[in-house]
Amino acid sequence: MPSTDALHNGILDLVLSAGPVAKTVLLILLGFSIISWALIVEKWWQFRRVKRQTLAFLKIYREGRRGTAVHAAVKKYRESPLAQLYAAAYQEVAGLEESLDDVDDAGGVGVEVAQRAMRRAAGHEVSRLERYLPFLATTASAAPFIGLFGTVWGIMAAFQGIGQQGSASLAVVAPGISEALIATAFGLGAAIPAVIGYNYFVNRVKHWSAEMDGFALDVLNLLARPTASAKVTRSVKDGL
Repeated sequence: MPSTDALHNGILDLVLSAGPVAKTVLLILLGFSIISWALIVEKWWQFRRVKRQTLAFLKIYREGRRGTAVHAAVKKYRESPLAQLYAAAYQEVAGLEESLDDVDDAGGVGVEVAQRAMRRAAGHEVSRLERYLPFLATTASAAPFIGLFGTVWGIMAAFQGIGQQGSASLAVVAPGISEALIATAFGLGAAIPAVIGYNYFVNRVKHWSAEMDGFALDVLNLLARPTASAKVTRSVKDGL
């Protein structure tokens, strides 16, 4: 049984001795793989920051419901989608201060304005969380076919070698077939992590999208809560 070092050296020799087309295919797949791993690491850190900052923001939000106090803390949690939803609602509702002379309509206006603001903010946050995921999806779908192209090209080269040698012995066929199968291995090596990473991060985006929906309902319920007219006006002017 060949040793691991011998196997690695054999693969390296096959890569170095590959033709220009095969080397181009391998370089493309290597580029896809490096970029995919970089994006996977970056997105993993991003979602980790999102979770950490969201938990910190929710602690402040639940401990103190005054809008000014919570809004002051939002600037520290720019990675938290929930904090950005709150900031959007706060800014829109606070802008109604001069037009809230009619106390009876204050609550309804605040709810409608906050709902629209949070819907826009949620769309922006989802787009931010989904950034770079299309590249992982492209790698997952395209890399195996690029590797297959290299495999087919290598097999064609192997058959050409058989024709030139006039023999189909294992010594003649094996190098070409091995070179061809390396392209398939590179394609799968680039595609498999991309598939796993894409599916994982898409589920994370869905999770935070659901969290944003729930948080938005919580804020809207707070605005629509039946209270005395003066308290409604004060809460809207304070920013939720």
